[in-house]
Order: sequence, then structure tokens, then C-alpha cells
Amino acid sequence: MDEMTEIWAKCRPSLQESVSDVVWKTCLSLVAPVEISGDNLTIGVPSPYVRSKVADRFIGLIRDLASSAAGRPLEISLELVVDDGPVVGFDEVFPVAADVPPPTTGTTTPASVARVPAASADGIRLDPRFTFETFVSAQSNRMALAAAQTVAESPGRSYNPLFIYGGSGLGKTHLLHAIGNWMVQTRPSSRVLYVTTETFFNDFVESIRLKTQLALKRNYRECDVLLVDDIQFIQNKDALQEELFHTYNTLHSAGKQIVLTSDRPPKSIEKLEDRLRSRLLSGLVAEIEAPDLETRMAILRAKAQFEGIALPDDVGEFIATNVRDNIRELEGALTRVAAFASLTGEPVSLSLAIQVLPDIGSEAALITPEMILVAVADTYGLTVEELTGPRRARPLVTARHVAMYLIRSLTDYSYPSIGKVFGGRDHSTVISAVDKITDQMGEKRQLYEQVTALIQQIKGGG
Repeated sequence: MDEMTEIWAKCRPSLQESVSDVVWKTCLSLVAPVEISGDNLTIGVPSPYVRSKVADRFIGLIRDLASSAAGRPLEISLELVVDDGPVVGFDEVFPVAADVPPPTTGTTTPASVARVPAASADGIRLDPRFTFETFVSAQSNRMALAAAQTVAESPGRSYNPLFIYGGSGLGKTHLLHAIGNWMVQTRPSSRVLYVTTETFFNDFVESIRLKTQLALKRNYRECDVLLVDDIQFIQNKDALQEELFHTYNTLHSAGKQIVLTSDRPPKSIEKLEDRLRSRLLSGLVAEIEAPDLETRMAILRAKAQFEGIALPDDVGEFIATNVRDNIRELEGALTRVAAFASLTGEPVSLSLAIQVLPDIGSEAALITPEMILVAVADTYGLTVEELTGPRRARPLVTARHVAMYLIRSLTDYSYPSIGKVFGGRDHSTVISAVDKITDQMGEKRQLYEQVTALIQQIKGGG
């Protein structure tokens, strides 16, 4: 057993005994050592949320316990670990109900993230940042938000199924995660399963290959809440439609809640079986429309408040006026402006925003992950195969994270879909990579310039 492993083996039980069960399960069980160099022990954290909690409240405790275990004073560093999944030693998170207020309506800001990170037992991990509190309510999404809150408070009783549709980047996935996070916080005994249609399809194919169809049926038909993202991709998949039809019937007859999202309403999903289409139309179909200027401004103010950015009204209006249809692009533009301001020591201003965003509002050809991979590989002197492969050398990992960030910012790919592009990496790995590049763009001038140049190159088509 090496020194780092031995120190942590001694430290971890004492750490668990020193905090409450809630703190352990939702925060400290998620950390583990990644490196010891001299008198410095680097602790890996899986998300900015956990990093913030550890840095604010528990780093002194960890330092004391680790120093005692090592027999000498140690300093503690925190590192966001995102390369290829969780650090060895991470526990599964089983959220414990806390004093959580009911979902609220009206315009909200990301001033407080989810109180506990939530996990769906056998699906994709729920994102703790996507809650009802961090969803900006507006006329364009009010019906979908109200329906999602009703479903979260009384699953299976009304709006079953709930079908939410709208364009890319408008908040459909946010609402799915908000429902899931609310359920596991307020009803910890409930089994919440969140999957993308792609994951559902992969599970279905794998069950046929391994002859484990019964296990698949149990997994999908014995949950209390089934959340399915991007259901439009089920078209042309007859066998999968058959499986979803029977899954729907089983869950619905048992009073279990079903929520689905799509980029179009059920009537517009081509080559969908009539009997399945009728099931999807039997509940509530709620549309999320593109946000108006006032809503886009509210979204920018909310993100600025959450990130601690002083956002003048004229800058917010400039960005919101030029980015109309995609919240990801809206927030990405603010990130670029704030990062440049941080690097140069200048305040955020309209002149600076105009300088940083020469491409804002420009129409671009369809951008694909393949285009981004080629551009990033060329910039960093790598091959696409190296970017998407298993190697973890530091320059390669940085390039991989940049590619993940760009695909998330410039395409409508979900986190799980991006993970698949990179050899089947976990959805949480992609989230952490995007967060890491977002943070570092405001700290490292070279990285900022590389990312900015890549965005302009990709949008310009060359």
C-alpha cells in the first residue's frame, strides 16, 4: 500500500465519524486523494459544487485528519477530477431528505444550487445544478414549468404523461432534472430513473445481446418516476417503440409518473406508431418557446449573479439582442466576455463585449461534433482518435476538455451524447470538463485565446 492510499485509509473513517450522515453522503464521501507530493496532498472533487463545500467548510478538518494519519503536517489542495469518470473511492450518492421548501414559481436565479446532489439509481446521474430554483420562469415556459412542478409534488396524479417539447437549449432537460432532483430530495424512498432515448436504446440492444431482457424490463418498469429525454430519436426504431409502449402501459396502470421531452410535439414525430403516439398525447403536452428579449435579459442577469459578474444593462441588452434562440449560446457569450475581463483586469463594458464577440448573432452553417473534433485536433497537433481515445496525458486531456466545451456550446448535443462521442465517457465527466474550461478561461490567457480562435474558426467554417 503506497503512502497516499495508507493515509486516506486511516483518514477516511475518522472523517466520516466527524460529520453528519447528510454531509457525508452528499459531499465528503465523494472526495478521494489523487496525488501526494512532498507535504501536499491533492484531493479530487467531482464537481464545482462539492469543491465549494469542501473549501468553505471542511478543508481544515481534512488537513488535521490527514496530517495526523501521516505523522507530519500536510497541506491540502483541491482538484476537479474529470478525466475518465469518478476517482477511485467515490461512493454512490444516496440523498437524504432535508428541510426543502416547495418548488416556487416566478423568476428565480441560480443563487442556491440543489441542496443535495441527486442520482438516479440505474440511469444517468441527475445534475444537481438543474433545479426549480435555478430555472428562470417566463411567459415562454410558464406552462411547462407549472406542469413540471405539479408532477414533482404529486407524481402520477395528474399530467401523466407530461410531454415537454421545444427547440434546443431552451430548458427541457433542465426541467427533467429539476423533477428528478425534487423527487429524490423530498421522497428519498422513490426510485427515479432519468435516461436519454439514446441510453434507452443502448440498454435495449445490450439486453438482447446478453439475453437480459427481463432485467431491462424490471429496471424500466419498476421505477416510480421515469424521465426520458429526446424522445424524437425513437422514430424508425420499431422494436424500441414496442418496448416503450409496454413500459408506458405498465407504469401508467400502476400510477407511476412518466415525463418525456422532445424537440417537436408527438404529432410531428415521424414514423411513430399510432398507439404510442396516442399514449403520448393522452396527458399534457406543454411547449417551451424561444425566450423573448426580457427573458433573455433575465437569464443573463441570473447567470451573472450566480457567477459574481457585474453585468451592466447595456452589455446584457447587447448580448440578449443578438442571441435569440439558444440559452446555451446566450450564456456562453457572457462567459467569454467575463473571462476576457478577468484576464485583462478590465470591467465588463459594452465596448469590451463588442470587441470580444465579433461573431455574435452571425448565421453559421450547421456545426457538428466532427467539425469541432477536427478543428481542436489540428490546433493541438493531435488526431481525432487521440482526442476521443482513452489516453490521459495532460496536454491531451486539456484538448479533450476544450472539445467537450465547444460541442456543448456550439451544438445541441446533450451531456450524455457528448460522452458517447468521446468513447462512451460518463455524462458527469463531460459536465465537469465543461465547468473546468469555463473556470480556466478566466484564469489562463492562452486557453482563452485558443478557445476564442476555435469558436471563430468553427463558426466561420474554416
